[in-house]
Amino acid sequence: MRILSIETSCDESAAAYLEITRGRIVRFEHLVATQAIHEKYGGVVPEVAAREHSSTLPLILSGLAEKVVGKPDGAALGRRVDVVAATRGPGLVTSLKVGVDTARALAAAWKKKLIGVNHIEGHICSAWLPGAPLEAAIGGAKGLFPALVLVVSGGHSELLLMRNHGRYALLGVTRDDAAGEAFDKAAKLLGLGYPGGPAISRHAKDGDPAKYDFPRPMMRDPHFDFSFSGLKTAVRYFVQREREKLADPRFVNDVAASVEQAIVDVLVAKTVRAARQTRVKTVILAGGVAANRKLRETLARDLAAELPRVRFVEPPLSYCTDNAAMIGMAAFFRASTGKFDDPRTIEVDPGWELGR
Repeated sequence: MRILSIETSCDESAAAYLEITRGRIVRFEHLVATQAIHEKYGGVVPEVAAREHSSTLPLILSGLAEKVVGKPDGAALGRRVDVVAATRGPGLVTSLKVGVDTARALAAAWKKKLIGVNHIEGHICSAWLPGAPLEAAIGGAKGLFPALVLVVSGGHSELLLMRNHGRYALLGVTRDDAAGEAFDKAAKLLGLGYPGGPAISRHAKDGDPAKYDFPRPMMRDPHFDFSFSGLKTAVRYFVQREREKLADPRFVNDVAASVEQAIVDVLVAKTVRAARQTRVKTVILAGGVAANRKLRETLARDLAAELPRVRFVEPPLSYCTDNAAMIGMAAFFRASTGKFDDPRTIEVDPGWELGR
């Protein structure tokens, strides 16, 4: 199966080509362009993002064609493709429409099958990309399921019980702000710029995570929902009180480390407890915040100590952020079960949730 996939759910314009034979990825090409323009706004502006996708995506597809067929020839690329896929949701509605409309046009012009992919499912399926821990499991699920998935990104913090590909039950979700939003807000308050997650992580390496005791919302509650709005508020009031110290790098590093520790403590505690209660075989970490070193190390350590028989899978760092390769991988699993969309009727779904 040969898949062309497109990702435009937020501020990354991306396209990928995956060729899968007998359950193995035999060819893999992908291109991603991040919209740096949003940095000056301190966050993603939907209208700007859609405009950037419209101008960037044709260039990316041209570049992908050159990689796959040796020349920027869309017709030649189309002859190589069996399935066209695009992120259908969740995400920014204007950005999603650019990607879906492009995929719809290509599928119709090339007379190919079309699949609209859930963005979160794409993040989960990054665990099967080349070099990822589960790549060998493409052809089967023996010994893997049921799996617990912790999805952590700028807009999502949720726990999913994954019984097989395409079969999910939502165990817990953020009731307000996601962990990635808490990172972004803390970084903005500390003057570290956008995106906040990588900035907080860089400064946290030189800070003391026990220096300031920020709240851990809902960490000990019996349910699996998350909430980070209280943490954001606590950090805002703290920084306002201590704003004269912002010129001191040690202060900034200690605050960054303490914020990071508070977020990681909540995510890890909830995940380990959910893994114990659901008796899963595997825990999969997914999403942009999955690139956070402390989260990866702490979750791996605590799972090994408390549930040594549970396998922990973390995606390669290069596949944590939004990319089209993960969309192509998710499309492969959907196509394998014959789940395709009609190019004439497919619509974006900015609020699409797995497991509901």
